[in-house]
Amino acid sequence: MYEWDFSILWAYRWLFLDGVIMTVSLTVAVVLGGLAVGLVAAMGMLSGSRVLKAGSLAFTELFRCTPILVQLIWCYYALPILTGIELSPITASILALSCYGGSFYSEIIRGGIVSIEDGQREAGLALGMTPALAMRRIVLPQALRRMVPALMNQSILQFKNTSLVSVLAVPDLVYQGQIAAHDSFRPLETYTAVAVAYLAILLPLTLFVRHQDAKFGGAR
Repeated sequence: MYEWDFSILWAYRWLFLDGVIMTVSLTVAVVLGGLAVGLVAAMGMLSGSRVLKAGSLAFTELFRCTPILVQLIWCYYALPILTGIELSPITASILALSCYGGSFYSEIIRGGIVSIEDGQREAGLALGMTPALAMRRIVLPQALRRMVPALMNQSILQFKNTSLVSVLAVPDLVYQGQIAAHDSFRPLETYTAVAVAYLAILLPLTLFVRHQDAKFGGAR
């Protein structure tokens, strides 16, 4: 019968800490990048230009309908060949995860904006606002309240997606766990500790999102 021994992992505590820091930092970067990409794509789909609509829709469907693992590998290995620009594993990871997350954020943002009654935008235009100003001052502030729970849920998924960057040797929590497992010959304890670390970070966030969802749902 297998004898568990978690004490061996104490020697790798700094390795795990570095992995957690990298994972959290990477998550912040890809969430911010994804939100920026998603906002641009959503505005493109809502614009009056057929070209922008088609381009935004093609971008969204391309990244939503292909596996993120394939996107990571493609960005790191294929994109430099096509562009002649070398990408570090971290840069390639941020690029791929931001575009992948942005494709989902764009639908959330677009849905939130569409849910606001068109009469409010028209009222802003009647007061002399430009379409962009009416969007920024009237529509977006209201839509944001409705988007928050869905955006936060997607951000949690982005946090979990960062575990895939270990295939590019990015020193995140999973990659550091692999090093510890190979060095200690204790894969069960190591990957259990990695799972517990993810749980410790994600469980409070998930409960917070549920609370916010109930809060905003009640407000609506």
